[in-house]
Order: sequence, then structure tokens, then C-alpha cells
Amino acid sequence: MEEQLSIWSLVAEASFIVQFVMFLLLAASVLSWMIIFQRATLFKQAKKARIVFEERFWSGMDLNQLYQELNSAEHSQGGLENIFKAGFNEFTRLRQQGSVDSDAIMEGTQRAMRVAVSREADYLDSHLPFLATVGSTSPYIGLFGTVWGIMNSFRGLAQVQQATLATVAPGISEALVATAMGLFAAIPAVIAYNRYSAQADALVGSYETFAEEFSSILHRTVHA
Repeated sequence: MEEQLSIWSLVAEASFIVQFVMFLLLAASVLSWMIIFQRATLFKQAKKARIVFEERFWSGMDLNQLYQELNSAEHSQGGLENIFKAGFNEFTRLRQQGSVDSDAIMEGTQRAMRVAVSREADYLDSHLPFLATVGSTSPYIGLFGTVWGIMNSFRGLAQVQQATLATVAPGISEALVATAMGLFAAIPAVIAYNRYSAQADALVGSYETFAEEFSSILHRTVHA
């Protein structure tokens, strides 16, 4: 009896539909954990890059020198670095034209930085919708497997003259494994999605704040 109710035997003896549901949930769980670890590394690097860039930016060094150093760097750190380069590049380009007034220069610079912030936000949010999808649908997929397994279990009972616990238990246990796997896939995905969404919003908020501060600096420069 103990051998019959082991997890592996229940999975192996499940119907094709239930096995397919279990495989789908297992694949979703594996992909979710891959994304969770990848996003953890990305947000850690993004926070570190933000701190490093802000220290350089607010150190008082010349903005032209900072822009040249960032352009000559082999690897871009992204985040504030990309926003700064987008804004400063557009600011310099418009000023060199000569015929563009100060308000148009600032409007173009702010537009360039807004586009850069939007791109960084999309980068931070990438793969998060998958975690949300796994977290919201996995319990229902597991429930579908459970319902299907219970249906098969009761259909099997119709073929026996006397129903006992030993007859019912394997089918019910097989069905409940699908629900357990659905929860196993959903819970980490939901927790990770909420955590990383909050971190992404916080980073984007800091990017927008920097864009406003940088815009104020450039505004003073162009109206000097």
C-alpha cells in the first residue's frame, strides 16, 4: 500500500491528461525559478550601477568628461548611464545647431530622457508578466488535473462491485498531486512577481527623479 501511494508511482500511473498537466506545471515551475534567479541578479546589478553612477555624477566632475568616459567604456551599465547619455547627447546636438531656441532644446532633451526611462522600465519589467501568468493560472491548471483525475477515479469505481479505501485512495491521491504541483509553481511566482515589481517601480522612480534633476542642471546651463 505504501509503495502504491508513493509520489513517483502516482505520477507514473496517472492518466495521460493528468501527466500532461503535471509536466506543464513542472516546466512552468522550472522556467519561473530560472527567471527568479536571473531577475535577482539583474536588480542587484541595477542597484549597484545606480549608486556608482550617482556618486560619479554628483562628484562635481565635468559633464563633458563624464559623457566621454561613458562612451569610451567597453560595457554599458545601463540605467542612469543610458538616461544621462541620451539626455546629454540630445542636449549637445540641439545646442550645436544654433538656430534652436532654449525652450526647444530643453523640450527635446527631456523627450530623449523620457524615452530612455521608458526603455529602462521595459527592460526591468521583462519576464515579469510570465511570473504573473504562472502565479495566476497554475492553481487552476492543477485544479483541472485534479478534477480530471477524480472523474477517472469515480469512473473506475463503477467497474468494481465493492468500493474500499484501497480502491479509492490511489485515484484521489493521483488527482491531488496535480493541485499540489499547481500551488508549488504558483506561490514562488507570485512572491517573486510582487517583489520584483516593487523593485522595478522603485528603480524607475529613481530614474525619473534623476532625469528631472539632470534637466534642471541643463536648464540652468542653457539659460546661463
